[in-house]
Amino acid sequence: MEEILILAVESSCDETAAAVVRNGREVLSNVIYSQIALHTEFGGVVPEIASRKHIEKINQVIGQALAEAGAGLKDMTAIAVTYGPGLVGALLVGVSAAKAISFATGIPLVGVHHIEGHISANFIENKELEPPFVCLVVSGGHSHLVVVKDYGEYEIIGRTRDDAAGEAFDKVARAIGLGYPGGPKIDRVSKEGNPEAIHFPRARVAGSPYDFSFSGLKSAVLNYLNSCEMKGEPVNTADVAASFQKSVVDVLVEHSIEAVKEYGYGKFAIAGGVASNSALRGAFEQACAENQIAFYHPSPVFCTDNAAMIGVAGYYEYRKGIRHGYDLNAVPNLKLGERI
Repeated sequence: MEEILILAVESSCDETAAAVVRNGREVLSNVIYSQIALHTEFGGVVPEIASRKHIEKINQVIGQALAEAGAGLKDMTAIAVTYGPGLVGALLVGVSAAKAISFATGIPLVGVHHIEGHISANFIENKELEPPFVCLVVSGGHSHLVVVKDYGEYEIIGRTRDDAAGEAFDKVARAIGLGYPGGPKIDRVSKEGNPEAIHFPRARVAGSPYDFSFSGLKSAVLNYLNSCEMKGEPVNTADVAASFQKSVVDVLVEHSIEAVKEYGYGKFAIAGGVASNSALRGAFEQACAENQIAFYHPSPVFCTDNAAMIGVAGYYEYRKGIRHGYDLNAVPNLKLGERI
């Protein structure tokens, strides 16, 4: 088989990333410049700051990815870039850089869906994993339960009706004084708390067994905190964090296991930033073992936004003949499975 090298670029939110991926499963380099320190003082990502920093860093990150891979642009088969969903200004930086490289070198351009990238991250370390399987995508902006029918072919069977899981983590973390980013901080503090200390609700959406709703849970946490304040009762931050996290994990696990059983594939994967949560991983390992389901998950570095996952998704898109012209644009609300 001919060697296919993909140069991948990712800039959908607050990470400027570039990677070189060989034949869809081998990561030769994966460079990530994170802006977390910049945005922490604002309690969340500031789009204008993110875009400006992407402009400063994009060429440097791409150059470093090529250098670490021991390759040059002349060696690349195609360039893959995230074109949605995400912050429009941030996306435009990556798309513009990829189009410029493609125009200057003649290397084919392949636009990649960000969520498709997250799902594809599972292929990097699990060489034996192939579709079909069920995948839960949980991040700051998305909570999707997806049937991966084939490479690049998806059916969304469940989605959040309001807050995404990662968004709920951030909001609750802010409410209990942990700050941003909420996910890793709640994960860490929860280890010192009792997950059974406070019973928070586990929402179900009537008529849609695989959909999620986390806004009621977020409100329940805020109401609990307000009640404690009004009564002058002390708040055990670790117990609140652990009990909230347990509620989110229970819902995600229950819906996912039901879906895997219904579709009968016997294979389940998780993806996205929240997929690196230790309690969620532990709960899925136990639930999958009890139900004889093969469980796959990327290492934490491939759960957060990175370009290696975009390179993997781009490889399979390239193999299917997907090419984009220089009119490729950023599509901030791009739906999974939608091609523009």
